[in-house]
Amino acid sequence: MADYTVELPSLGGDAGDEAQVSFVYVKAGDKVMEGDDLVEMVTDKATFNVPCPKNGVVKALRVSEGDSVKVGDPLCDMDV
Repeated sequence: MADYTVELPSLGGDAGDEAQVSFVYVKAGDKVMEGDDLVEMVTDKATFNVPCPKNGVVKALRVSEGDSVKVGDPLCDMDV
């Protein structure tokens, strides 16, 4: 397996470049499939989930509920 870091993707449009973590769906050790929800994010314009980009195992969470995260900041580390 290889290390992979999931980052906050571009928020698009005029949503800005920062969002707040409102809910974390996974924990370290969880097996996840591509498309599974990892975290729920909130901006002043929208609420959205960040999906898992690959099948793998969550090694470590890099955010907690309530954290503010900028585009490109790490959300979690995975073995893929």
